[in-house]
Amino acid sequence: MVTAKNPILSGFYPDPSICAVNDDFYLVNSSFAYFPGLPIMHSKDLAHWEQIGNVLDRPSQLPLEGAEISQGLFAPTIRYNDGLFYVICTNVSHGGNFVVTAENPEGPWSEPHYIEGADGIDPSLFFDDDGKCYYCGTHDDVNGPKFWGDNTIYIQEFDYKNFKLVGERCEAWKGALRDCAWPEGPHIYHIGDYYYIIHAEGGTGPEHAICCARSKNIFGPYEGDKKNPIFTHRFLGKMYPVQYVGHGDLVQNINGDYYMVMLAVRPTKGFTTMGRETFLARVIFEDGWPLINPGLGRLSDELNIKLDEFKPECPETSLPNVTKRYNFKEMTSFGPEFMTLRAPFTDQAKFTDEGLLLKCGTDNLSERSTPSYVCIRQDSKLFEIRCVLYTDNLMMGTRAGLCLMQSSDYHLRFEVSDCRARVVLVKKGEPELLCEDVLNESPATLIMNVVGTKVSLYSLNEKGLQPYVRELDISALSTEVAGGFVGCTVGIFATDGVDRDEPVYAKFKSFSYERLALKEVEE
Repeated sequence: MVTAKNPILSGFYPDPSICAVNDDFYLVNSSFAYFPGLPIMHSKDLAHWEQIGNVLDRPSQLPLEGAEISQGLFAPTIRYNDGLFYVICTNVSHGGNFVVTAENPEGPWSEPHYIEGADGIDPSLFFDDDGKCYYCGTHDDVNGPKFWGDNTIYIQEFDYKNFKLVGERCEAWKGALRDCAWPEGPHIYHIGDYYYIIHAEGGTGPEHAICCARSKNIFGPYEGDKKNPIFTHRFLGKMYPVQYVGHGDLVQNINGDYYMVMLAVRPTKGFTTMGRETFLARVIFEDGWPLINPGLGRLSDELNIKLDEFKPECPETSLPNVTKRYNFKEMTSFGPEFMTLRAPFTDQAKFTDEGLLLKCGTDNLSERSTPSYVCIRQDSKLFEIRCVLYTDNLMMGTRAGLCLMQSSDYHLRFEVSDCRARVVLVKKGEPELLCEDVLNESPATLIMNVVGTKVSLYSLNEKGLQPYVRELDISALSTEVAGGFVGCTVGIFATDGVDRDEPVYAKFKSFSYERLALKEVEE
């Protein structure tokens, strides 16, 4: 027996999809305009996870030029069939719906196979017992949408060897509730005598819900569960600590037990900075219909699973939900947990015996390009990030330091430039200088301490902590204010405001992300 704690993946891990291969579980999440795309996790007990790579880790697989931070990759699905893994996804910025394959989930994954005629978003593949495969997705009502989100879930046979849709398309399901918005994220399962569509509706916000329909024929007609929505927190009120529940995917373990992964958020005083996270629930079938967390009807903080505990053997930094410390002098490359925006680093980062040389890019953090920003996901409400930066290596006109990034238009920078430290909060694309003071020491330690929607910023020298800003309100770095689909990331950056003949680099000694307990914060 093992105990899983919700969320099983905390922080920016939305739109989860899961598959099982023998006693192994593999899970992928949306990543939008971050590179590499679609983090892939592995577990054997559904409770403890390790990141084994990213599905899309080459520029040829993931064109993101000019994409807004909440564009790019939407809602992947992972499936396994006859020795091959399949991930199907939508790149809303370039190319549309596509499939990639791999013999090993760690990769390498194939180049994208873009699917002609597959309109809409949120594609899913279903491999039936007779060897046939079906594509399931969502698109605008074929008679013309009457309102924003007036969608239909459709099904069509899919030639998975040639990556082509074949046969007639079936407009299968309009959602459970009359005139519901955004019936999306559909997955098909064949269990017993029935084909089930499990999908989301209501939009990925306060009205989000999981619904179900079934049919004895893959193309329908489908009947809805009279208990729809079969799972939601929309009735629990704005003060309930877990909200926006939806977008579920079903998996069965080797004992025959069913579980469902889904997304939800944990706001702080009504503001969500971490984004949509991955949660787990138990599922049984009652009267031929799925019942999620029977006897409870909502997500639990913990659930017991009849599997042996899984202890990952990968580097600790590849594990989600843990403190991470990086000594750049001991590294030769970034781990799979690191991300950039829209494209990979090529010559922007160099590991040396003295630390990380990060190129001072000409693109700043507010541009829809590839700034010199390397980051990991915020995965706790209470945390502290630090970097040690050699300030004497910075040339006039360059800026480098820490960033808490919600989007190009909403982020917080703690930066050093021209022997001065500055705190800059960007809202609606407009930067506001909140504090500026002399900072001469090198190396300098910069610190952001976050408690919910408050952040305090310090430098550290031989005299101890030197405060710059205390308890700054960062509720603007939330989904509710900034909009979009992503959660915050944290990392280091370097920019150059001067046109030079030769590139210049900022030198970082280390970077750390420490998850804090409430007791530590109070002390």
